[in-house]
Amino acid sequence: MLQALGVGEEDEALYRMLLRERGLTPAELTERSGRGARAVRQSLHRLAECGLVSRLAGRPTRYVAARPDTAVEALIARRQQELAATRQAAQLLLADLPADRRHRPEEELEIVFGREAVATRFQQLQQSTRQELLVLDRPPYAQNPSEPNPGENDLLNRGVRLRGIYAPEALELPGALRLIRAAVDAGEEARVCDVPLKLAISDRSAAILPFTADRDAMVDSALVVYASTLLDALIRLFDLLWNVAVPVFATPSAAPDSELVTLLAAGLKDEAIARQLGISVRTVHRRTSELMERLGARTRFQAGLAAARQGLL
Repeated sequence: MLQALGVGEEDEALYRMLLRERGLTPAELTERSGRGARAVRQSLHRLAECGLVSRLAGRPTRYVAARPDTAVEALIARRQQELAATRQAAQLLLADLPADRRHRPEEELEIVFGREAVATRFQQLQQSTRQELLVLDRPPYAQNPSEPNPGENDLLNRGVRLRGIYAPEALELPGALRLIRAAVDAGEEARVCDVPLKLAISDRSAAILPFTADRDAMVDSALVVYASTLLDALIRLFDLLWNVAVPVFATPSAAPDSELVTLLAAGLKDEAIARQLGISVRTVHRRTSELMERLGARTRFQAGLAAARQGLL
């Protein structure tokens, strides 16, 4: 459980022993763990450096485990400081790159091959975002689309602005509306319109997009684009699409029929709307008719305009 913080599996096993039973000696830990005495002493030394265990005064030498909540929080804070220092070091290392190479085409593009490598590169881009992440989202997906992206909550918790534009077909997938609803409640700004490709832009300084133009194929290769005219064009594309896209759940407290209005404005067919809302197609027809009558609209297009004027979109 603590490997992400640099604590190895065997070290964590000793820490757990000390959590269950206070004040064990190195000899007792050696006997219970089945490991060598030297290996146990090395583990105790590493755990003490991490602040997870401490020695009791007196003889024989005994060790106790620190409370997991306070110890792990301190360890996380230290790791964050180390990462911040590493980030600063990376900027200093950039100075070692000759000036004539900083803007060469081969330094502005990176090609990533393999589905797992692409997913890892996207996660790295996402985790490195400090101010704003811009995303164009459309099927197909490499991961299960019914599962939330854990990295999004981390970004929002860190105060990163997250804006996503979803293709209408993304809203047709089972459970998609529920996930988008939860993301918006957590702070994401979501809109929907036809998007030409998958795209993620981090802090307007780097982007990742599919290497091929096949909209229906899985992403097995990708381009990572750094500061360049191509990146400027991708940012401009996102901004243009954002201005014409329809907001999805613009406020956490949705008005009555806001889900129906959103799906209608996104251009979904009645069958897809019925699947998302968990109702029959007949009920969709009835609720749509009632909505149009309430808005004083004769067509769905007029209903969309009226809904926008009344703040339902």
